[in-house]
Amino acid sequence: MSKIKVLFAAAEAVPFIKTGGLADVAGSLPYAFDQEKYDVRVILPCYTCIAPRYRSQMKDVMHTVIFFNGQDRYLGLRSLELNGLTFYFVDNEAYFGGSGPYTDYTYDIEKFTFFCRSVLAILPIINFQPDIIHCHDWHTGLIAPYLKTSLSWDPFYQNIKTIFTIHNLKFQGLCSREFLCQVSGLPWHLFTEGPLCSGSGGNMMKGAIQYSDKITTVSDSYAEEIKTPEYGETMDGMLLWRSPDFCGIVNGIDYSIFDPSSDPSLAAHYSASTVSRGKAASKAALQKELGLAEEKDSFLIGMVSRLTEQKGLDLVIPVLERLTTKPCQFVVLGTGDYQYEHTLWEYAASRPDRMKACLVYDEALSHRIYAGCDAFLMPSRFEPCGLSQLIALRYGTLPIVRATGGLKDTVIPYDKAGNKATGFAFENYDWGGISWALDNALDTFLLRRKDWNAMRQNAMKQDYSWTSSAKRYEALYEGLL
Repeated sequence: MSKIKVLFAAAEAVPFIKTGGLADVAGSLPYAFDQEKYDVRVILPCYTCIAPRYRSQMKDVMHTVIFFNGQDRYLGLRSLELNGLTFYFVDNEAYFGGSGPYTDYTYDIEKFTFFCRSVLAILPIINFQPDIIHCHDWHTGLIAPYLKTSLSWDPFYQNIKTIFTIHNLKFQGLCSREFLCQVSGLPWHLFTEGPLCSGSGGNMMKGAIQYSDKITTVSDSYAEEIKTPEYGETMDGMLLWRSPDFCGIVNGIDYSIFDPSSDPSLAAHYSASTVSRGKAASKAALQKELGLAEEKDSFLIGMVSRLTEQKGLDLVIPVLERLTTKPCQFVVLGTGDYQYEHTLWEYAASRPDRMKACLVYDEALSHRIYAGCDAFLMPSRFEPCGLSQLIALRYGTLPIVRATGGLKDTVIPYDKAGNKATGFAFENYDWGGISWALDNALDTFLLRRKDWNAMRQNAMKQDYSWTSSAKRYEALYEGLL
């Protein structure tokens, strides 16, 4: 029996280019499919900022010219095989040059429209006809509209199915409808109160939701939340309409990378059976590295995050004073909005034995924080899925989260499940909610250590590997075909 052919289309993928969780999905999930049944490949832009060690391995596949936005444009394709998986790279330095994958927002609309056109133009040239194109986020939002409108007459494309995954509904590829009509070349009637129109503007993601055969998002709870006006970012009505073809599938993490038994970044390795000893050694090493008081009985809370309002920083700041006057220590790693960076730095400078603010991106240090902390704070205003809580569970570090989106789906709260729980959760996005959860976690750590140790074991036994997620995607693919 021939394999099911799937093409992942995304703006970023590890290990080539990453700004967020989208890259982890696009670069890790394809490896988890049954290789006997699936031929999965990935296509993304050939950014000039991709590390030279990868660019030097790329092979030229083809080059041509396509007519785009009023003129002929160079279109090249390069490829690289990495650990048995084929990655394609759409090459055009005018669009994909620069120091990062994203630049001016209006220009990003144009260049990702070019990417959508290019993905489809390339397929017949390289003789790869996927059964399914799995599109990720607004950057790929025009692939399904192209297939269902301007390419619907072409036999090569007629049987290709599309799945569109929403990683964050807040970002939709919005611009003026005149501009999107111009650069896309799609008919004007699609932009006049049609599937590519939001109010008076053009909307790439809306087109994907309208035309894709199936729509997914990255957790079951987020799928329900974004069908409401509170979280729906004006797309709630359309998502309700597409409910029969819409579902949530929780993301996973790469268990070969996030493995406390072999992680090269850690001072001590451990498994579920040796978690107490291993985490004690990791905690002591982290306290020493960061200049915190080396107190084994202090409740060490970690946070690895973008420092933005969405991640709950406006809740974290008010509880810092109260937190650091208790037998607690707090370490935060990340960058973001200046006001949060500045306030965290000031707090940490005034109490260096209780708090450390590492205002950088440091992958190795993040692993040591996951391993060395007792608890992990993630009080997000909204969270489509979240990966940090999954990593914390893997390292036996109990998450303290707001019960929203993927956080609600992946953390079993102590107040509802007792010692079968895996963490702590609060419902209301306010100071009272986060304070209650922090107090509950601290009291459990200090006074109910037997429950704490049971929860730590529970956390490490959870399966949020990509293999688990891939099984649900396989069922979706096979049902679609």
